[in-house]
Amino acid sequence: MYTRTLEKVIQKRIGTGKAIVIVGARQVGKTTLIQTILQNKDYLFLDADDSSIRNLLTNPNTEEIRLIIGNNKTIFLDEAQRINGIGLTLKIITDQFKDVQLIVSGSSSFDLGNELNEPLTGRKWEYELFPISWEEYEKSIGFVKATQQIENRLLYGFYPDILNNPGEEKEILKNLVNSYLYRDILAFSDIKKPEVLEKLLQAVALQLGNELNYNELAQIVGINKNTVQKYIEILEKSYVIFRLNSFSRNIRNEIKKGRKIYFHDNGVRNAIIGNFNPLSLRIDKGSLWENFLISERIKQNLYKNTFAKMYFWRTKQQQEIDYVEEKENVITAYEFKWNAANKMKLPKTFTKEYNAKSLVIDKENFRKFVINN
Repeated sequence: MYTRTLEKVIQKRIGTGKAIVIVGARQVGKTTLIQTILQNKDYLFLDADDSSIRNLLTNPNTEEIRLIIGNNKTIFLDEAQRINGIGLTLKIITDQFKDVQLIVSGSSSFDLGNELNEPLTGRKWEYELFPISWEEYEKSIGFVKATQQIENRLLYGFYPDILNNPGEEKEILKNLVNSYLYRDILAFSDIKKPEVLEKLLQAVALQLGNELNYNELAQIVGINKNTVQKYIEILEKSYVIFRLNSFSRNIRNEIKKGRKIYFHDNGVRNAIIGNFNPLSLRIDKGSLWENFLISERIKQNLYKNTFAKMYFWRTKQQQEIDYVEEKENVITAYEFKWNAANKMKLPKTFTKEYNAKSLVIDKENFRKFVINN
């Protein structure tokens, strides 16, 4: 059982008159988190994986909703994305039943977000939940044990089921990838060719941390550039991958429209390419390290509401910085190395132009980067 950073944040929102919406990939712990928050409360649990619940909540009128709610003051609707028109139903509940606290979870932001954004404008608190963070992991098992597991985390990631079943990581990840990445995405999007999605994912996974080139991916996969772009957006909205934009302000030769691509979880990425070899045998060790650090930083920035903007930086002359963060008008440049050289320095072209701080993050000092106090 891992105490999630969002638990206290969400508890403070209960009773504020707005719906609480938690979105994220399947199996990251949304249901467990909500059940933990509600463990000392009476509540009505509605599971939209159940077809009878879906039927009840598809386009009901106010009186039908009143019958469903009964005397319950707290309602937990799980897997809400499975119900057609759910946004309007939730709007009726928040508008007409002021004393009812509504808590909603959903697996697919690209579907749930479209359903909810307009009907629940100004009526919801929305949070994104990711796999277990390093901070949550360390608090659960302790600093020493967590540090001893760093290589395993780069290989197998942080899904709760992975952490709770050591020795079964490969099988669990295989099932997770097959059931979630393909079935859910195909079910909640208009992607018609699963073999194309699989080929694209493998191509993207092999280019981990590289700049995204839609034309190159289109040639590899055998589809047009626009289709690649659409598929990438769906994979991003479904919490499989994310992109960093390039940082560009003043310098003439900066790459201005570049994007680098990462996975929200190292284990999912490694399962897609079928490679769980130890770090000592891998040529992509640096990419795995970079992916781990940036995905952890995203969790910290979103969970703790830092309002930090995240980028990478590169020039046409191939000067590059792995990660750039802008927060409260302060720009910080980071270089990621598994084993950093003692005198390693970041490009002065960047640090002088933007009066930027610079830091090298390696396995000896990474903790202060992934736990953002």
